[in-house]
Amino acid sequence: MNIALLTAAGSGTRMHQSIPKQFMDVDGIPVIAYTMMAFQGSPDIDAIGVVCLSGWEDTLRDIAKTHGISKLKWVFKGGASNQESIGNGLRGLEAAGCSREDIVLVHDGVRPLVDNRIIADNIATCKEYGYAVTGLQCKEAIMQVKDGCLDEIEYPREMLIRTQTPHTYRLGTLLDAHKEAAQKGVDGTVASCTLLAALGRKDQHLVTGSERNGLKLTLSEDVDLFRAMIRVKITNP
Repeated sequence: MNIALLTAAGSGTRMHQSIPKQFMDVDGIPVIAYTMMAFQGSPDIDAIGVVCLSGWEDTLRDIAKTHGISKLKWVFKGGASNQESIGNGLRGLEAAGCSREDIVLVHDGVRPLVDNRIIADNIATCKEYGYAVTGLQCKEAIMQVKDGCLDEIEYPREMLIRTQTPHTYRLGTLLDAHKEAAQKGVDGTVASCTLLAALGRKDQHLVTGSERNGLKLTLSEDVDLFRAMIRVKITNP
C-alpha cells in the first residue's frame, strides 16, 4: 500500500492569522484540502493519513467530506515538534495494522502543489532504493552569515539541494529510525530526510521536485503567490 502521511499539526504563528494556516481558505477552499486533493487525485496513492493540530480533528474530517477526500483513512494527534508529529503518525499507522513494507510519503500539509509525477517518482525511487527525497539543485548564489555579514560557503551550489516533500520510505524504515533516534537522543529534526541523515544514512536518493512544489505556505506572501498560481492554472489548464 502507498500511503500519504500529511503533517498539519503546526499553529502557523508566522502567518499572523486567527486560524492555523493549514485551515485557511484560499479562494473558498482550505489549504489542507488542496493538499489532500493532490493525493486523492493520484492513481498511485491508496490511503491518506493526517497528523492534525489538536482540537481541529473534526474540522479536518468535515473538510475531507466536503471535498470528496475518500482516501482519508486516519487522523493522528500532532506533537510538540515536527519530528514528534511524524513519529505519532507512523506509530498510528502501525497500530492501524499497516505493513512495515508499506510505502509512506511524508508531506507538508501546507505544500499543496505536489503533482502526480513527483508522487509517482517518489514511489518508484523508494521501491528501487528504499529512500526518496524530493528536492531541487540550487541555482542561486549561496552564501552564509557570519557575525551579521555575508561570507562565502565552502560548498559549491551544484552540491546543494533545496529539499521539498514528499520524503518517502518503507514504514518499517521510518519506525526503526524514530526508535533509534529516541535511543540516541536525536530530536528536533525538521524533516524525515534530516532525521535519517542525522542517524548516518548516506544513501537517500533524490527525486527532482518542481518550483511549484517548492511553495510551502509559511508567510502571508506565500498565500498571495499560491492564489495567483492556482488562478493561472485554472485560466490556462
